[in-house]
Amino acid sequence: MISHRLPSILASPSWRTFASTAVHRAPQRSLPAAYYRGGTSRAVIFNQSDLPTNRASWDEIFRRVIGSPDPHGRQLDGLGGGISSLSKICVVGPPSHPDADVDYTFIAMGVKNSQVDYSSNCGNMISAIGPFAIDSQLVGHTTNGDADLRIHNTNTGKIIRSRFPTEDGEAASSGSFAIDGVAGTAAKIQLDFLDPAGSRTGTMLPTGTVTDTFDGVSTTCIDVGNPCCFVRASDLGVSGTLTPDEIDAHPDLLSRLDSIRRQAGVAMGLADHTEKVPGSVPKIGMVSTPGPGSPSTVDVVVRALSVGQPHKAVPITVALALAAAAKVPGSVVADVTRSPPVDETGITLGHASGTLMVGAEFTAEGRLSHATVFRTARRLMEGRVFWKKA
Repeated sequence: MISHRLPSILASPSWRTFASTAVHRAPQRSLPAAYYRGGTSRAVIFNQSDLPTNRASWDEIFRRVIGSPDPHGRQLDGLGGGISSLSKICVVGPPSHPDADVDYTFIAMGVKNSQVDYSSNCGNMISAIGPFAIDSQLVGHTTNGDADLRIHNTNTGKIIRSRFPTEDGEAASSGSFAIDGVAGTAAKIQLDFLDPAGSRTGTMLPTGTVTDTFDGVSTTCIDVGNPCCFVRASDLGVSGTLTPDEIDAHPDLLSRLDSIRRQAGVAMGLADHTEKVPGSVPKIGMVSTPGPGSPSTVDVVVRALSVGQPHKAVPITVALALAAAAKVPGSVVADVTRSPPVDETGITLGHASGTLMVGAEFTAEGRLSHATVFRTARRLMEGRVFWKKA
């Protein structure tokens, strides 16, 4: 019975459409790439020379590689991890700045949406850029000893000095340094953000005042590493030690924070209207004074958001901005920060996954000369990354 019907089935329009589609399947595309953990983030890293010279074609490649947009929020069909700290792309290439060894461009990828955002920097992933440059032989290096590289972040135009040990011609991965939010220990990477103020706005206090008021909430807007704004958790009627899940589940906290963030973005000159404020900047953080349950080593507690999501640790650029704001009298951050700090080396932040110490140094004239943080990084994979055509 089936054999008699087969010729008519094969002649049907639906079968011809299926057969045509099957015969003309497009092969997957691929490019050389590496996958690195940097601090408490992960990203796919490309050598700029491997990408198309026409940058207009980058966005779609990055979406396909990372698996965005994914309405399920998991990015299972790509290398993203379903949250903002794991949905990132980095591009590294020859320096366009006379004081740099390499250029580094950061791209924040939307998870559920198709956003490809070049407007901000990622302090965590900077920790992986020096090791990538050494491992990929983009820069010269010694067989053993410390590497000392200057990285030009093209998103902000700022220089970051990266120092870390090498071994057998590659970035060392093993070491005794631990960071909260990452299991185990690894080699220490020192990152000095040189002259970090005014990364996007040209000045540390872009609104011209130490505090502004948005939706009735006192807010400090500051641009160090990335444009950021800070509010007191108490002014929003919530505890400063909420977990990321509790922030996410709160009925209106995220929308209130985003409203403040967007108004701050306009006040900082990042956009003309609140609807046009990028998702990645300004970043926003809720700060509070360490309570009885906080570690004795903490100077200030912060809960940060990145691309609309509660961060499970704290973005490094938010930490840099917070450390600088803690030294500005009258700022929202200074008002809730313990003084003197528990460690004279810097300000110790309490975040959702532990603690982080950040240093900020001002000159006698009041200029922020540099900010320093210590991280770890590790190469996880290198080879070719595949994606399918839409």
